[in-house]
Amino acid sequence: MIEEKPHISLVHLMRTDRRYNRVYSVQSQKKEWKCNNGGGATAAVILRQWRFGRCGRCWCTYGCCNRRGGGRGCCLDESLISHMLEKNGNSNSTVPTSRLERLLRERELRRSSRSPHSNEESRDSNGIDVDVFGNINDLYISDGYREEDFFGGKYPNDGWGKQDARVRKQRLLVVANRLPVSAVRTGEDSWALEISVGGLVSALLGINEFEARWIGWAGVNVPDEVGQRSLTKALAKKRCIPVFLDEEIVHQYYNGYCNNILWPLFHYLGLPQEDRLATTRSFQSQFAAYKKANQMFADVVNEHYKEGDVVWCHDYHLMFLPKCLKDYNNKMKVGWFLHTPFPSSEIHRTLPSRSELLRSVLAADLVGFHTYDYARHFVSACTRILGLEGTPDGVEDQGKLTRVAAFPIGIDSDRFIRALELPQVKDHIKELKERFAGRKVMLGVDRLDMIKGIPQKILAFEKFLEENPIWRDKVVLVQIAVPTRTDVPEYQKLSSQVHEIVGRINGRFGTLTTVPIHHLDRSLDFHALCALYAVTDVALVTSLRDGMNLVSYEFVACQALRKGVLILSEFAGAAQSLGAGAILVNPWNVTEVAASIGYALSMPSDEREKRHRHNFTHVTTHTSQEWAETFVSELNDTVVEAQLRTRQIPPLLPKEEAVDHYMRSTNRLLILGFNATLTEPVDTQGRRIDQFKEMELKLHPELKESLKRLCDDPKTTIVVLSGSDRNVLDENFGEYNLWLAAEHGMFLRLTTGDWMTTMPENLNMDWVDSVKHVFEYFTERTPRSHFELRQTSLVWNYKYADIEFGKLQSKDLLQHLWTGPISNASVDVVQGARSVEVRAVGVTKGAAIDRILGEIVHHKNVKAPIDYVLCIGHFLPKDEDIYTFFEPELPIGPTPIARAKMTNSLNRSSASNSTGRNGLPAFCRKAPLPFPTQEKRVSGLNGNGNWWSRMRDRMTVHEGSSVLDLKGENYFSCAVGRKRSNARYLLGSSAEVVSLLKELAHCQHLNG
Repeated sequence: MIEEKPHISLVHLMRTDRRYNRVYSVQSQKKEWKCNNGGGATAAVILRQWRFGRCGRCWCTYGCCNRRGGGRGCCLDESLISHMLEKNGNSNSTVPTSRLERLLRERELRRSSRSPHSNEESRDSNGIDVDVFGNINDLYISDGYREEDFFGGKYPNDGWGKQDARVRKQRLLVVANRLPVSAVRTGEDSWALEISVGGLVSALLGINEFEARWIGWAGVNVPDEVGQRSLTKALAKKRCIPVFLDEEIVHQYYNGYCNNILWPLFHYLGLPQEDRLATTRSFQSQFAAYKKANQMFADVVNEHYKEGDVVWCHDYHLMFLPKCLKDYNNKMKVGWFLHTPFPSSEIHRTLPSRSELLRSVLAADLVGFHTYDYARHFVSACTRILGLEGTPDGVEDQGKLTRVAAFPIGIDSDRFIRALELPQVKDHIKELKERFAGRKVMLGVDRLDMIKGIPQKILAFEKFLEENPIWRDKVVLVQIAVPTRTDVPEYQKLSSQVHEIVGRINGRFGTLTTVPIHHLDRSLDFHALCALYAVTDVALVTSLRDGMNLVSYEFVACQALRKGVLILSEFAGAAQSLGAGAILVNPWNVTEVAASIGYALSMPSDEREKRHRHNFTHVTTHTSQEWAETFVSELNDTVVEAQLRTRQIPPLLPKEEAVDHYMRSTNRLLILGFNATLTEPVDTQGRRIDQFKEMELKLHPELKESLKRLCDDPKTTIVVLSGSDRNVLDENFGEYNLWLAAEHGMFLRLTTGDWMTTMPENLNMDWVDSVKHVFEYFTERTPRSHFELRQTSLVWNYKYADIEFGKLQSKDLLQHLWTGPISNASVDVVQGARSVEVRAVGVTKGAAIDRILGEIVHHKNVKAPIDYVLCIGHFLPKDEDIYTFFEPELPIGPTPIARAKMTNSLNRSSASNSTGRNGLPAFCRKAPLPFPTQEKRVSGLNGNGNWWSRMRDRMTVHEGSSVLDLKGENYFSCAVGRKRSNARYLLGSSAEVVSLLKELAHCQHLNG
């Protein structure tokens, strides 16, 4: 039955877009939502599953019920919306009108539907890792998790929830470098699986809304098929799916490219020095192995993927994976999350494979980072290295938006809080208090790694003891340093350095009974670590660069009674979250850290309590479960937004249909843009653009022969319509028999004739000199910018300048223009992607085309009206009125392509319609002369009159539109590389234009 709560129904129900082809029904008398595919389901059940694109009762995806149910449609009806709105009494208040409103309502529903005791029922208080992955980031080994906590009780084998057996959960495919279990072979076909719990596992453990599957490497080489089959079978019971990597791939991909190149670079340690040619070759082989390994992960994902699944890729090991998955299935929901810092663009640009990695990650629908700084660096790298457009929502590439956002990870704070009540933990606490009685306890818990700042921490403690002799026997530093990568020389050197400093300090300030530093080169079990957190007065985290550092979170969670102080490096991601309650320090400034230690040890109790309360509230609110649920929820919503945007993107040009109609027509008109349409492509190698080559526009070399064939066809008229200068068009097209329209059609000539102007009379150009001075000023002050002076417009281009600086300069330039030279002038300011153009009012390609057609009719012996038009170009939005100019008729109903200007299209079959198109000025055109009907044409021809010659003689040069006898199926408008367009169709690049024109020329040659 429908619940009476006014807010329950409309979290995602109000998305009434038609892309899902939803058909609904409601039985208002019974007040029950009934699934047409059988059975009834409560409103809460249906709405819960609506969010994940599934039917709440029959487990069908929206849009597929017409197939499964014999055309009966899916579960809900639009009348149901009205029904609920009427019952609630206020329709406007419940409609989520924005993305933010949808996410807020999603969050409310998620929290209200979550059982307050669900987490406690499925967890115990044993071991947990402090970092995200269980490979090189382990601090200590879990010793008490039950397998059913991860793979049994929370996720039953049939995938149905405990509270409502009718609800099937959305599947979540978690893809990471390592599985949450390590495998040890005990026989030819037998395996022992040991759970190696990491932060990622704990983050996804308490989620009830998803059915998780884990895909990754099991940490062991299994070359034989028997072993692979048996390990796959054993892991399946744990809801894990293995990726089998051989030893060579692991060495090159994991130890090589991941840990030797990406990891140091992302932590600002730089790339290894290439002192030998062999080193360069090893980089190349490691990168090839990296791509191969990512493809192997993708193959396993594709094998197990089902429609509606969410694929969540993790960390720098799998940066190529999103692209591999999207190449296989573009509709797959793919998210990617980085658990390390992302460096600034100046650091990332040193990576040889920088562009490939960035573009591969951008294939994901949602890209997540721990902090806003990392997200900002990623967007900056995409704009500066790839030349893409950065927006507040992410990175946009020709209409395709990849959302980029910050999702700070948390911990399962409840487990740490409950652990403090365990008898074994209380015993540890009692023992530690007795051991350190009368002394303040400082604590550091780190992996023995270059980025953790352990030497800086110990040196700061030494300086504190030097400057504060009174504290020498009243404070002790306990440093837990877990060894990692002990076979790497750099780590061996770091270990020796730390041991040397610790020995020097203990020898200098220690006594026979006490030492100031207790240093442990090993990990602690979970209970001992919780006890150590609980007795600590000051926690010291001095990371030189850290993705998040969850040690600070764990310390706060265990400090409910002691209210200890947290000293936190400003270079750790946790500083963004816990910075208000912690003492932030620069670990490189040893003097500052030493002073902070003194302040923390002597901090008043009331201040300690206030700082702890702030951090404790954050840690217990922003948990790991909340992090995972928020990411997946945003990923689902991001896909919905992308689908809405996709509806506004024109479909790809049906080439066979375009060629077929071309061959069947008798008088064809081809209107072609030039720049980015017919030009030769320039290999930019990322952002290293050869400015001179790209500025020198050249006709595509593969197009010359095909273009000549098309131009020589008497049935085909070709017009090259460009904003470029006349000299540029003369240089490229002087040898062809076609029409050239320069400066947006304001100048026109047949290549065998002279240039003529099509400009309107009394065009005021008095503003040119003042605008020119402004453009010159900004060109001088913006390196690598330039401006072009044309007769009808001026263009300032900053495409090759620094992107951020160019944007700032363009804003300043526009402000100068509007307040000065053009404040009272009749001009249009057209902003391109990285250009500013000032042109006279009415100078557009759509306004010029009518006059151009008139000139063509008067200069060419046109025997019949134009019955086929192919218009292709990479035009600015201001010039896209040319697309709607040729629209033969007004649309009767909604069309697949949303075009705002469609309603301004002219119905050319109406003889009395004399209004202008697209709001064009009156001087652009006159009313078209009507074409006679078929009967009149026949009678005219049977008589002694020629209706077409009489009409052509009566036309003026401003009545070119009257030469069109165009049906809808014979008009093809194509935008090149612009997905937001008024054109009917889309072509991806100039290469596709070349392919199309080649095919037209080939078919014409065969036919003729």
